[in-house]
Amino acid sequence: MDMSTLLNPKAVRFIASATSKKRLFQSIGEAAQSVYGLETETVIAALQERETLGPTGVGHGVAVPHARLDGIDRVLGVFFRLEKPLDYGSVDKAPVDLVFALFAPREAGVEHLKALAFISRTLRNAQICEKLRANDDPDKIFAILSSAEATKAA
Repeated sequence: MDMSTLLNPKAVRFIASATSKKRLFQSIGEAAQSVYGLETETVIAALQERETLGPTGVGHGVAVPHARLDGIDRVLGVFFRLEKPLDYGSVDKAPVDLVFALFAPREAGVEHLKALAFISRTLRNAQICEKLRANDDPDKIFAILSSAEATKAA
């Protein structure tokens, strides 16, 4: 798995604030539309539908919302660093400030799971998260995410 196949550098954003999970999903949908050409409303609906199955806030200030969509041929990602942490309903009740949204083809089986595992491993690393939280420049954030992958491969 390779960060550059999942995440376009233009899909990395620093967001000053998101007032609710619904507003966060709106911003994710807009980013997915502008970078990947996905339909904003379809993305929002798919994220909200998945969230009804259980929270995608995995703890320690990290959320990995994800959904399966028609019309895409590979797993795609959007990464947000929130300046002001958001009450997300995470498993540990901690607010979220690092959000990596994943979109998989509807029929993607193992690729979707591999991408989720890859992102989870990356964002479980406290040093990586500390570096991400110390930056508000999307280019630097993308470089941190990409170098984290290179470090693990070494």
